[in-house]
Amino acid sequence: MPIEILLLCTGNTCRTPMAQALLVADLADRGIEATVRSAGRISQGQPATATAVEAMAERGLDVTGHTSSLMTSAGLGSADLIVGMAREHVREAAVLRPDAYPRTFTLKELVRRGDEEGPRAGGEPLEDWLARLHKRRRPADHLGESPADDVADPVGQGLAVYERTADELDQLIGRTVALIWPRPS
Repeated sequence: MPIEILLLCTGNTCRTPMAQALLVADLADRGIEATVRSAGRISQGQPATATAVEAMAERGLDVTGHTSSLMTSAGLGSADLIVGMAREHVREAAVLRPDAYPRTFTLKELVRRGDEEGPRAGGEPLEDWLARLHKRRRPADHLGESPADDVADPVGQGLAVYERTADELDQLIGRTVALIWPRPS
């Protein structure tokens, strides 16, 4: 059964549509079957911002069909891995669905903790790998904001800012995929 990944941000019109397109493309390039969804906290039925569409088009990725959706308890419950763009998204998910906290990380945190713990071993269930990453976490780790954990929101900014965000997301997603699905040596 394919892994289900849920990406979270605030409006689900900037970071997560870009991250979703990058992740889907990276997984497809590697032949990995997974379901990737995205949601936000504040809007539903909105398209990706025009600047997000432009930034992704420059990478050969099309997000014009994206429509924002709201984070729900059911959506959090069905995801094997929940990835927030910032600490606030991890907090919101944990409040809405406390049982989801052990499998909810910011993208930067997931990479950082994955680098510390090492990649998922061949045959290791994702749930077990995430439990290793979660074992030294505390809810207080997600208070406030931090550039160490948060991908800055480009909303309302120009194309150059969106491109920097897309570059950062691309790098972090590539590292995430390599940690979860390491290539055999």
